[in-house]
Amino acid sequence: MGDISVGQIFLAAVLSNNFVLAMFLGLCPFLGVSGQLKTAAPMGAATTFVMLVASLCAYGLNWLVVHFDLEFLRLISYIVVIASAVQLVEMVLKKYSPALFRALGIYLPLITTNCAVLGVALFQTAREYSFAQSITFAAGAGAGFTLALVLMAGLRERLHLSKVPNVVQGTALSLMLAGMLSLAFMGFAGLGAGE
Repeated sequence: MGDISVGQIFLAAVLSNNFVLAMFLGLCPFLGVSGQLKTAAPMGAATTFVMLVASLCAYGLNWLVVHFDLEFLRLISYIVVIASAVQLVEMVLKKYSPALFRALGIYLPLITTNCAVLGVALFQTAREYSFAQSITFAAGAGAGFTLALVLMAGLRERLHLSKVPNVVQGTALSLMLAGMLSLAFMGFAGLGAGE
């Protein structure tokens, strides 16, 4: 995969291969935390940080397990790294921003089980990305995740100000918005031709 530029990888991860709106990974925090912009952006930043740490560690761990012929430990080692990174984020938020820690609620520890974070580690390993490509892929995936959260939060905040029929309020409206956003992002499918 050395022939793909880091710019193409980043752009594809943000738009055409967006983890939430094109691959449908990480839907739990997408639907749960995207009610307000004040919680969507920090959740996206926290997830991006965990994705970067997971990508960095997955690159090193993959080299290690391949070198010592321990490929069967790859998945469990990725999960341990992700859980550790989430614990770090939780401790920092609890110490420096207790209000944000309470606002994110159960969705913060759920980053550990967010399939988008594990997907970054697994996809970069399967695609045999170099170190720079791996970090760029994780940054692009995090930026795409944050973009999806912020777009959804903005739309949901605007709809709180609108008169919406009772039949589509709540979860039904959120799912319809997610579907329309996903269709809009499918228009970017040609941008990731190198992947």
